[in-house]
Amino acid sequence: MKISSEFSKHALTYDTYNVIQNKVIDKLLENVEHKPQHILDLGCGSGSLCKKIDWKYKHFTGVDFAAGMLELHPKSKKIECIYGDFNDKTLFENLSTYTYDFIFSASALQWANNLDVVFSNIKKINAPIALAIFSSNTFKTLNETANIKPLLRTVDELKKLQKKYFNAKFEVQNYKLEFESTRDMFRYIKKSGVSGARKVLSYKQSKKLLKEYPLNYLEFEVVFIYTRP
Repeated sequence: MKISSEFSKHALTYDTYNVIQNKVIDKLLENVEHKPQHILDLGCGSGSLCKKIDWKYKHFTGVDFAAGMLELHPKSKKIECIYGDFNDKTLFENLSTYTYDFIFSASALQWANNLDVVFSNIKKINAPIALAIFSSNTFKTLNETANIKPLLRTVDELKKLQKKYFNAKFEVQNYKLEFESTRDMFRYIKKSGVSGARKVLSYKQSKKLLKEYPLNYLEFEVVFIYTRP
């Protein structure tokens, strides 16, 4: 298990809201040694991964359960957008009628209701994978300061599930994103989607954080899982 870290400092602009997710996508693509032609992207969102692919492919399937995001996804004869939820087994039943030579998922699978089942369904597709999953040390100091339980799975939990289903490379990457103020930090959490659109903090907890949060950055912990063809 390789562990590395990276620090990013950005002004709070529109593009900043997805800065960590974009770094995650860059790292996923760096670890693709060949150029897959039939690609599946689970939790594709508005198409950030699709936009960064720099080789010609025959078919790209993007799956997401947010219709508004799919509307923003790139469209072409080679790109198919499917409205679906990876928590729903019928999605994978439908996907089994396709043939893929690579499966991506960037910053989405942390919200799986049952990751064990989702991993099992991904394995049945029988294609190499490059998955990035936010883990429990994301927002570590924020959670500790507010005295709230992390929403996400631990690295150990993710590693155990990975070993159950995939003979894969397992890497942990830590990122830090710096802000001018705690209020800017809160705005990022709300708009970035990293919190999974969940209301994580009560008014009392938010007020406490504004006063007591000791850092000028947020922490992110991401697990990368890769297999080879």
